[in-house]
Amino acid sequence: MKRTHLSLAIGLLLGASAPFVHAQDAAPAAPQDDATETQRLDGVVVTARRREETLQEVPIAVSAFGADDLVEMQASNIDGLQGSVPNMNIVQGRGSSSSVNVFIRGIGQPDALQTFDPGVGMYVDDVYYSRIQGALFKLFDVDHIEVLRGPQGTLYGKNSTGGAIKVVTKEPGSETTGSVEVTAGSYGLFETKAYVATPLSDTWGLSAALVGTGNDGYVKDPVTGKRYNDDDTKAIRLKLVGNPSDTFKAVFSVDYTHQDAALTLGHAEAPLIRTDIPGGPVVLRPVDAGDYNYRTRTSFDPDQGQKLIHKGASAALTWTPSDAWMFKSITAYRDLSSKAFIDIDASQFSLGDVYVGIDQDQFSQELQAQYDNGGNLHATYGLYFMREHVPSTQYAWADDLFSLGGVPATFLRTIGDDLETRSAAAYGQVNWEFAPSWTLGAGIRYTRETKDYERSTSTFWGPPLSLILPNGTVAFDAKKTWNAVTPSLSLQKAFSDQLMGYVSANRGFKSGGFNGRANAAAEAARPEFDPEFVWTYEMGLKMSSSDGRLLGSVTAFHSNYDDFQARVSGEEAGSFPVLNAAKLKIDGVEFEGTALVGEGTRLSAQVGWMDARYDEFNDPRVLTTPALAGLHDHVPFSPKWTARLAASQVFSLGDSGSLTFGGDVSYRADSWLSVDNRDVLKQDAFTTAGLFGIWDSPDYRWQLRAGVRNLTDKLYKTDAQEFSSVGNIQTAYYAMPRNYYVTARYNF
Repeated sequence: MKRTHLSLAIGLLLGASAPFVHAQDAAPAAPQDDATETQRLDGVVVTARRREETLQEVPIAVSAFGADDLVEMQASNIDGLQGSVPNMNIVQGRGSSSSVNVFIRGIGQPDALQTFDPGVGMYVDDVYYSRIQGALFKLFDVDHIEVLRGPQGTLYGKNSTGGAIKVVTKEPGSETTGSVEVTAGSYGLFETKAYVATPLSDTWGLSAALVGTGNDGYVKDPVTGKRYNDDDTKAIRLKLVGNPSDTFKAVFSVDYTHQDAALTLGHAEAPLIRTDIPGGPVVLRPVDAGDYNYRTRTSFDPDQGQKLIHKGASAALTWTPSDAWMFKSITAYRDLSSKAFIDIDASQFSLGDVYVGIDQDQFSQELQAQYDNGGNLHATYGLYFMREHVPSTQYAWADDLFSLGGVPATFLRTIGDDLETRSAAAYGQVNWEFAPSWTLGAGIRYTRETKDYERSTSTFWGPPLSLILPNGTVAFDAKKTWNAVTPSLSLQKAFSDQLMGYVSANRGFKSGGFNGRANAAAEAARPEFDPEFVWTYEMGLKMSSSDGRLLGSVTAFHSNYDDFQARVSGEEAGSFPVLNAAKLKIDGVEFEGTALVGEGTRLSAQVGWMDARYDEFNDPRVLTTPALAGLHDHVPFSPKWTARLAASQVFSLGDSGSLTFGGDVSYRADSWLSVDNRDVLKQDAFTTAGLFGIWDSPDYRWQLRAGVRNLTDKLYKTDAQEFSSVGNIQTAYYAMPRNYYVTARYNF
């Protein structure tokens, strides 16, 4: 079984040697024994426009990664893409073992609360995942991943303002194939993966993929010795693929994921405060001296962790009655059950201790028709429907938040809510080659989305405050429908077989919603927030060398982003308003490139520059407290520079196989990790590195690989909780320290 030799990324190096080379395309299969055979970079086939095209001919800023790319990127979860896509931030979500925080070009949604929709759409085999919880995918049977940058408002199942990430899983073929691998590493890492695909007949095939992974955790309670930020996940996917006739294809898939982890703990970056009546603020816990050492206390019991069950089924049916027409149906059902304790204040005190239990289910149906006249015209039409139901139960404890005359008072808030969303859309796009080498693309989508939400919250005070503060309940129900028309337009020119340029304009939409933290009567009276819209204007060049050894792209964009849905900390304790506060302008330039140099050397690069700034940010707190005027000087998760450089070298060992050595260096400029720009929640510019080595047997049946991530043991923040209106909570989450692994794999 051939192995594709890919690289991790070395990029800025290519800025001088190969200015416009594209990263992450399929690489040479193996060291060539025949010296007359030339290595080439073959174009990766993507489905960014819902049909198969090579990466170099699609007029969209898209990055693609094959299964072997992910191996050499040392990516075991979807957040392993961090650094490999210009102007993208993708990390494990704050306080959660299963959610993912994704921003592309300064647009995303870090809050896992179910009343917020993702800013970046996540898809597996064209099925939309509507929650960022459960989206920290294990990468265990991936064929390839596509990352589309910029609003996806025309062709994709659900509108998204920031972009889309498409995970495409493997399908069985005409031969029995498979692999088994075992990994062991730092912090008790032990992981097993297996994949097998076999034909059942001349027309049907079946595949099964599973992964079981666990580690002990890299955060430790210095008193109890209990470890946190661990992993214990098991997942399986089955796919049945049939081609009962030349004109019909059916793909049936079921998947199941079970996770049972301890708490995901961060570090308190600011003093934690108790409010005494009438005495005022009392410091419960000062800021630690020195750097964070991955030691954190918690007020939760050892058995209070985070559990997740995520499962689903889908059916994709494709009918091709003629050379000109293709019809497709994608039907899917998903179910997500999450029971998570979250220590927001990350301390032994009870200030921001919460439990969130949700039972989400979603049904989606997409119907699609494609027309191709075999020459200069291609069209895609579709209808889309999704229904999502998300009931939840939540508890919040804050027994150390208030006191009366120095005597602490217990506090409990209970929350029950229920959200139902119905989204329906019709779309169409036509690509017309109106003159030789000139193609005009035009699309439009109409979306109608209705949300029905009800919420009830009750507060319970313990003595002595129960003597002066009444318990109470705040409840409301609301329903709202939003409509949007999102067009797209592109013009592309093939200057030669090696050079293509394009300009485009795309509009994205994210529907409004209701504040899932409306705890006061005034907030409950006005819980609604409006939709977000973004227009992005883009121009790009994609090119390759005539000998196939250089591939590259460069893109420039400008975005106008309106009605940013900002969750901020209110002036009152426990107040968290959602404001359509901001208008943004975002400019950027992105470069991706790959080069084959000499025999067996591969270099790659990704570089992104971005200037994201607010035109306005209307925050009522600034009017009443002028000292807060600088609270929104910076757009969160939008570093000015992101860059990654990588190299790999293949050495032929003749009859003993081959060795591949590689490494990468990534750079990320200053980044703010919360909408309210708290100084302690800023991550200064930093650089990380990784190294790996791989041995392949001559027949590619056996593979041994080893690697180290975060080679320099860099201490850096990835995400943050900003709840400063509750005990001054400002909690940061840190990346894993330097870690090693060794993997043995057998292919058959």
